[in-house]
Amino acid sequence: MRDKKVIIFGKNDCAKCKTTKNKIDHYISKWGLADHVPVVFFNVDTIDGLSESAFRDVAKIPTTIVEQREVTLARWDGEVPHSETLRASLQT
Repeated sequence: MRDKKVIIFGKNDCAKCKTTKNKIDHYISKWGLADHVPVVFFNVDTIDGLSESAFRDVAKIPTTIVEQREVTLARWDGEVPHSETLRASLQT
């Protein structure tokens, strides 16, 4: 799990985006990874969020990316990741 992070693209007023962030935060904590795997949220309604989403070809929200040293290990576009799939991507 070294150098892994979870990146979420969404909007603050998007219910599915909030669900995604809350679910991922919950499972990261439940699995004891909170100190090892940061979760970063980019609001695509901001300049920074929009530019980062353009750089990463985000077309649907929420988009969740599991990354290790800037290499994408898993990606979910427009959907909430299933907990077991998320867990598997964090354990590789």
